[in-house]
Amino acid sequence: MRLTRITQSRSAGLRPGVLCAMAGRNAPGRRPALRRDQTAFSLIEIMMAMVIFSLVITAIYATWTLIIKSAKIGLEASAQLQRERIAMRTIEESLGCARSFAADLQHYGFWAENGDGVTLSFVARLPESFPRGGRFGDFDVRRVTFSLENGPDSERQLVMRQSPILMDPEKDEDEREHPLVLARGVNKMEFEFWDTRQNRWVDEWVQTNQLPKMLKVTLGFVVKKSNQSSGSTETRQEISRIVALPAMMVPANYQRGNQPPGGGGPPLPPPPPP
Repeated sequence: MRLTRITQSRSAGLRPGVLCAMAGRNAPGRRPALRRDQTAFSLIEIMMAMVIFSLVITAIYATWTLIIKSAKIGLEASAQLQRERIAMRTIEESLGCARSFAADLQHYGFWAENGDGVTLSFVARLPESFPRGGRFGDFDVRRVTFSLENGPDSERQLVMRQSPILMDPEKDEDEREHPLVLARGVNKMEFEFWDTRQNRWVDEWVQTNQLPKMLKVTLGFVVKKSNQSSGSTETRQEISRIVALPAMMVPANYQRGNQPPGGGGPPLPPPPPP
């Protein structure tokens, strides 16, 4: 009885808010009330955080997209330069190995034609490292022919065919039907020849039984670039090289053992340097 009075007296001395808090804390199934010094994020703060996070994600995505596009453009430009270099290098290397013999003009003719059916054909003694050199084995003296033909999607491409000098090119069906494609997107190939008589460049070579002293080769390429507004665009660029042929036609006398026609007589002097 005395304990009950003490408890009631103590309870009577507490404030009503404290009693409610104690009753709510001790009641089963109810969450404890927050104290006044405890704070939480407001709705505006949460929305601002989400906006900042979205901006960060957008910046990262835009940077990554720019890196991917730059890498793609760089790879395409590098591949295009590599194709141009290989095409021109192959022509230069083959011209540097050109050969011609007066005693076999029917096999060693030098043919070059501009225009729609542009073609360059000559005989050269090619090294083993020359493209497709392993296909012909020991037949290192071959006729090389460069021409422009229509490829897939009507795209012009530079192709090269080879055949041993004593073999009929028409019999090599694989080389005729499947030539080596040096470069795609080539819309122009032109030749100019140095005429020693006129001391100027000419665009026609009629002396098919002789080798020109110098030859200027011009290749035009079509480069396709992607554009977001128009889809794709095309740009044209040209490269030119002047190739000095180190060889000259070997006279028939020297090909027959350094003797004049009919045999006998003193040996002829060596041919002048090219």
